[in-house]
Amino acid sequence: MDYLVVIPAGLIFLISLINFLTIRTPDEIIQIGDAISVVVPMRNEAPNVAELVNSLRTQQNLTNVEFLFLDDNSEDGTLTLLHQHTTGLSNFHVLSGSTLPQGWIGKTWALQQLYEKSSGEIIVSIDADVRLVPDAICRAVRLLKRTQLDFLSPYPAQLAHTWSEKLIQPLLQWSWMSTVILRFAEKSSRTSMVVANGQFFIVRRAALAQVGGYHCVSNKVLDDVELARALVKQGSHGCVANGAAIASTRMYSSWNQIQSGYGKSLHAAFGSVFGSALAIAFIFLTGMAPLIAGMNGSYLAWYAYAAVTLTRAMSSIKTGKNGVDAFVHPLSSALLIYLIIYSWLMRGQLQWKGRTL
Repeated sequence: MDYLVVIPAGLIFLISLINFLTIRTPDEIIQIGDAISVVVPMRNEAPNVAELVNSLRTQQNLTNVEFLFLDDNSEDGTLTLLHQHTTGLSNFHVLSGSTLPQGWIGKTWALQQLYEKSSGEIIVSIDADVRLVPDAICRAVRLLKRTQLDFLSPYPAQLAHTWSEKLIQPLLQWSWMSTVILRFAEKSSRTSMVVANGQFFIVRRAALAQVGGYHCVSNKVLDDVELARALVKQGSHGCVANGAAIASTRMYSSWNQIQSGYGKSLHAAFGSVFGSALAIAFIFLTGMAPLIAGMNGSYLAWYAYAAVTLTRAMSSIKTGKNGVDAFVHPLSSALLIYLIIYSWLMRGQLQWKGRTL
């Protein structure tokens, strides 16, 4: 029975170590002459407008760039603030979104409208709560071009201040750092190996056109992963990169927000009830079982617990953190299992940005 705990722990340790040593990082600063469209869908984002616009207006080394914001029928003054903070910026354009059509969710419809209005050869989409360093876009686009990939997702640093955030948010990066060999994934044609994050997503226009823009993910809650899968199906290649040094975001600031945020999407992350059950089993075997078995006298289980703890530490260190949260991984795993079950129980009932998903 010990080997049911040790083998999975050893496997994710090996994958984590490979990714720790080989993950791509956007670190080359060079002037970009390609036509770039930076698109931002926004709904009820008034608190983010000022910092977002300032983060984008200070982008450097881009000789041909346009910034497009789409206000998706906000109810909090987002549109007014956008006009106020972009006045006098000739390459900043504010759009008003049209009514949400049947068969679409808000974000994908907003992205589709932005895509249709944009003109760049490379499209960079970011979420309103993402903050970029001044050379973030040029570094990310340079990595896309140097690797000859079709899409790239520089994974932002996930800021966490409360205990609930610290328990859950580090799992985002850990989940793919420990299960997918990224250098294989970026060249693979297997959609099961796709990793992506829509918080900061770069795609060549030609590749996006091949899948019909955002029509292919019109009703997908996990639009980022599903878009990447659609791109891979059409022969495109791409993956995530370590974007912690160039981008950051604080997704949620309380347990209630975490529960609602993950509750709307986790049921879709694993494809089906069976897929979710497998994920829960894997999370339990790697995250909780080693500690339980170790406390019940298995010395091998302590090695497994140490290996898994090291995977969390490597993931944290790669994003510039100290890795202390690695020691509470069993508790994080228990909470993640709860959130997966909660998401299935609440699917179709939760609201996000005032809309039911």
